[in-house]
Formats: sequence, C-alpha cells, structure tokens
Amino acid sequence: MESNAHIRVNNLNVFYGKDHALKDISVEIPNKKITVIIGPSGCGKTTLLKSFNRLLDPTDNVKVTGEVFVDGENIYDPNIEVTHIRKKMGLLSQKPYPLPMSIYDNIAYGPRLHGEKNKKKLDRIVEHFLKTASLWEEVKNKLSAPASRLSVGQQQRLCLARGLAVGPEIILGDEPTSALDPKSSQHIEKRFLELKQHYTIVIVTHILRQTKRLADYVLFLYMGRLIEHGPAQEVLENPKQEMTREYIQGIIS
Repeated sequence: MESNAHIRVNNLNVFYGKDHALKDISVEIPNKKITVIIGPSGCGKTTLLKSFNRLLDPTDNVKVTGEVFVDGENIYDPNIEVTHIRKKMGLLSQKPYPLPMSIYDNIAYGPRLHGEKNKKKLDRIVEHFLKTASLWEEVKNKLSAPASRLSVGQQQRLCLARGLAVGPEIILGDEPTSALDPKSSQHIEKRFLELKQHYTIVIVTHILRQTKRLADYVLFLYMGRLIEHGPAQEVLENPKQEMTREYIQGIIS
C-alpha cells in the first residue's frame, strides 16, 4: 500500500517478556494533524508512542514484530540507521527533563551536536525556538541561568524548544501536560495547535477534555488492541464500537 503518511504501522506486536502489550496494530498517522491516543491506564498507549521512534529497541525482554514506517522506511529493519530516524522526532515526556546546563545551552545543544558552530547562527536558533515555544519573553534576560531554576511549566516549554531546534518533522508527547498546572498546560496546548501547521503531532493523554480540545484524529486502545480510530469528531461523538462509547461515557476506565 502506497502512502505519504509520516508514520504507517503494519501488524505491530510488542511483547514484554510473556506480556503481549500491543496486539496486531495497523494504522496510519495523518500528516500535519494532531493525533491523540486514548484509552485506560495500561492499555498500551505509551508503548505505541515509543514504537514510533525506536525507543522500543528489541532486547532479551522486548520483542517487536510487524513494521513501523517513518517516511517510507521500516524503522524496525535490522539494517536501519536509528539515529537519523530519531532526529525526525521531538519527544516530550510526562515530566520535563532539561539538561543540566544553561537555558541557552539546552537549545544550542542539539544544533551543536549536529555540527553548528557559528555563534550568531546559534543565537538566532535559540531565540527563534524559544519564541516558538512562547518562552522567549520570560527568559531572554537570563539565558545563562541554569535551566533547573525555571518553573516546571517553563521547563516543559524549554524541552519543547530544545526538541524543535534539531529540526524534527514529528512531535511525540507522552502525557506532556500531566505534571503541569492549568496555566502551563494551556501554554503547551496552544503551542501544539499552532505547531500542527508545520509538524505531525502525536500525543498520549488520559484527559478526554484535552482530547476534545486538541485532536484532529483519535486512536482508542484497549488491552493492547486498537479498537477504533478515525477523525476526532466521529470517534468522540459518534463512535462505531460499543467499547469506545463506554470509555468516552466513563462506563469503563
């Protein structure tokens, strides 16, 4: 099947030891949209998200079968060069993890790693992505201060800026607002809505209200299976599967 989707999943199965965590998942993630993965705790949401950038590396305890294509490359092909795949992805975790260095160096770290040495260019990169993450005005006079001094909400926006600075095409978020206060969550949500013009965004959340605010496309997982997926309005307002309806209504959780 030919497709221009950034991410295409074919018959994906993931095992943690004897635990069959993902069961025969096949789906395409639409480009330059916000896709939200929903479902009860332990249903495989984070495992599916991690499969998209090879954070699920097959080991003695982890077995992955099936295919995950990113821009047409099967990232689970044994011969694939993983680094350039991961460079296409920016990842936001539940809790922000700024690097133990200054605000400036957090943003400049990735571009430097990829060979950028020019100070003026680095200055422009830092300013541009801090503005993109809506953080510039708050930190422009203290760029040399340790990133650890920022509030948790500011740290999450800094991590967003740091991820964008290496030029990804896809942003992955694993419950990226769960550790934030309401105002900081609002900041991140607003950024996502703006960034989808330029990036494919995939988010895991357990908050249905957030799904309704953000999602263009929804995947509903239950017990490792993809029960239903489709445009957000269809899945959230007129689900085809009874189990999806029960989850949205709070009957199952």
